[in-house]
Amino acid sequence: MDTAATGLIFRDATDADVDALVALIQSAYRGDASRAGWTTEADILEGQRTDAEGVLEVIKSPDSRLLTVEREGRVVACCQLEHRGDHAYFGMFAVSPAQQGAGLGKVVLAEAERQAGAAWGVTEMHMTVISVREDLIAWYERRGYRRTGRMTPFPYGDERFGIPQRPDLQFELLVKPLV
Repeated sequence: MDTAATGLIFRDATDADVDALVALIQSAYRGDASRAGWTTEADILEGQRTDAEGVLEVIKSPDSRLLTVEREGRVVACCQLEHRGDHAYFGMFAVSPAQQGAGLGKVVLAEAERQAGAAWGVTEMHMTVISVREDLIAWYERRGYRRTGRMTPFPYGDERFGIPQRPDLQFELLVKPLV
């Protein structure tokens, strides 16, 4: 039995989840709390990762879902799924730092892929990852994603996405076939 999947409840986020989701996403990526897990961006970005407005926008969008994962009544992970024609976009992925390293991320990613394929009939999942995050990109590659070399600029100057600590940040598109 997969202990990482034990006791998990997958559901769509509601307005009532916004504060918990902002706190989860922040804790997984920024500040000293994020250093407890391996997904931290604290050395390359400071400030916020998202805010209540950004989370609510995903919840309210007709083409998006914010998949929320609970265990024992607590939100432990989340991810955005957005329908974009023949593919789905995967983003806003966060796993509680205390829960990282035990396989929960793999379980959530696989369920997100399954749900996107079932709900929308999409044949690919797309995501963007900061290109200097080699460890994170390698994790996705082990799960079937491939680097495309297609880059988009980091939104320097827009502190809603953080305060960059280096000048070379950009996003790389990763793609995985779902069929």
